[in-house]
Amino acid sequence: MPSDARILIVDDHQDTLYALESALAPLGYRLSRATTGDEALKQVLRGQVGLLLLDVRMPGVSGLEVVRYMRRLEQTQHIPVILLTGFGPDQELTSAAFGLGVADLVTQPVDPGVLRTKVRHLYDTHLRHRALETEVRELRALLDGRDDPGRPAAPRVDARVPPQRDTAARRAQDRT
Repeated sequence: MPSDARILIVDDHQDTLYALESALAPLGYRLSRATTGDEALKQVLRGQVGLLLLDVRMPGVSGLEVVRYMRRLEQTQHIPVILLTGFGPDQELTSAAFGLGVADLVTQPVDPGVLRTKVRHLYDTHLRHRALETEVRELRALLDGRDDPGRPAAPRVDARVPPQRDTAARRAQDRT
């Protein structure tokens, strides 16, 4: 994932969007916003989203429904999500959210310093993970003998098969 990936903030209240953007602005990351679950999904599917801050309860498509959909698609299933709720502790919501693999569930109002720390960690970790995935793909392409990732791969040697030992000793065993 390129380093120009955005943090997408999703909430149906403009004042909450503004507050979250203000809290995250000191980090210097690119921010974008959406006011509905449908709009959030469209932006996520277009790519370049490295983290999603998502309100749980919105009219139409809820935050949990957005996460459910994202987790079914390979291109979006690893994007970290911080769910935001203004309704206080709710065991059912907590179970559902973490069952879907969200990174965190934060109750509003949010402490800006704490939010910045969580966002910085999750966003940077996600970008490093994506960079490592890209590097692994490139190294596999080199090992497969292809400089062009579009070219078919050469047969892979199974690294788990031990190299043959002394062939003279093996021939002597075969004769007995």
